[in-house]
Amino acid sequence: MHNFKKTLAAAAMGVALSPFAVAHVTLDQPAGQADTYHKLTFRVGHGCDGSPTKSITVMLPESVTGAKPMPKAGWKISTVKGKLSVPQESHGKAITTAVREVTWTGGPLADDHFDEFVVQAKLPVEPGKVYFKVVQQCVKGSMAWDELPGDAGVKLLAPAPVLTIVPATGPAHAH
Repeated sequence: MHNFKKTLAAAAMGVALSPFAVAHVTLDQPAGQADTYHKLTFRVGHGCDGSPTKSITVMLPESVTGAKPMPKAGWKISTVKGKLSVPQESHGKAITTAVREVTWTGGPLADDHFDEFVVQAKLPVEPGKVYFKVVQQCVKGSMAWDELPGDAGVKLLAPAPVLTIVPATGPAHAH
């Protein structure tokens, strides 16, 4: 457990010093253990050019499965399922479809307030970075937080939230 805490601290420091730290829709946690269920907390820091937020849609990468959104007072939840290109196993059963998008609609969330939107999901088996594209709909306008890193040194204007998957250090089944 001590090594995991060091890995999380190093990942947190890397995120804090990266351009992702100034993103306007971010993940509260910088890292999660591979092949475990994890609480993904998406933090929305502001609206769209002063306009209140009325919906948030999070797109889950295929390697993230078993998603369950947390209900939120004043917001309605909807999900979109999709077919997985490679079936996964859960509780001894083959899973061929999974939640690919989660949308919270409601609020509205005033531009001068922030809020968090939560999903529990199973993280991939392999360590690495996982990106979550997010669309923020506002009363006037919208913003897609979907830019992925490419060329070194290029600053992203609307980066997708990123989670660093670190090697698992304990049992995977905790949900």
